[in-house]
Amino acid sequence: MISAREAGSKFQELVDILAALRGPAGCPWDREQDERSIADYFLEEVYEAVDALVRGDRAALAEELGDVLMEVIFLARIGEEAGDYSVSDALDGINRKLVRRHPHVFGGEEAKTSRDVIDIWARRKKEEKGRASHFEGLSPQAPSLLAALQIGKKVAGFGFDWPVPADALRKAREEVDELEEAMAGGDAARIEEEMGDCLFALANVARKLGLNPELALRQGNAKFIARFTALETGLEAEGKRLGAATLEEMDAVWEKVKKR
Repeated sequence: MISAREAGSKFQELVDILAALRGPAGCPWDREQDERSIADYFLEEVYEAVDALVRGDRAALAEELGDVLMEVIFLARIGEEAGDYSVSDALDGINRKLVRRHPHVFGGEEAKTSRDVIDIWARRKKEEKGRASHFEGLSPQAPSLLAALQIGKKVAGFGFDWPVPADALRKAREEVDELEEAMAGGDAARIEEEMGDCLFALANVARKLGLNPELALRQGNAKFIARFTALETGLEAEGKRLGAATLEEMDAVWEKVKKR
């Protein structure tokens, strides 16, 4: 196991590398970047790390975590140059926060269950932030399915939840029925509203099953892409091509691909 001292020295080395890259004799590209441009790369690296995690590729995950950490230090360096914040500020903040929000470990409070822990965390976070609502901290930049998962978790922490996944699934079916009614009525605004309700309900089904709907959809997207690529290959083997084949011809090949 790597020692704390060794990890600390490697962390400092990364901080020094980013400082050199951003320095007067550093890299022209790195010197041109700002918080907005790095935000895009940051998000990309986070998704790549999550993808490696889902695939179970430990070597790739270690590499991607390094990339994520690099983006963190990059942003902290930009903040330090502007005199706004530094990586030391970020570390100090998270260290204090973890201690403050775990009084059952570092203080005198008691938490016997995970539910107790969630309640303590939510209560302290709301007090610290001075928020009137538990939902004020949701990021408007988060993917909507991920936001739906976070909303469900927040209210579930207060006991506002379905007892079992099957109950959540029944609610999702109710929302699908309402979507069908809206489609029959032809009201575009109501159709959009009911579609949102369906997706929100399905996100909560995923949560009750212990799944992240954002990751589940990413896997579904990847599976569809793989199957559609195989569909194109199958059509070509039959002397046909996309854009010219009929829907019936494509469906026939699609079913063969699914069986494989």
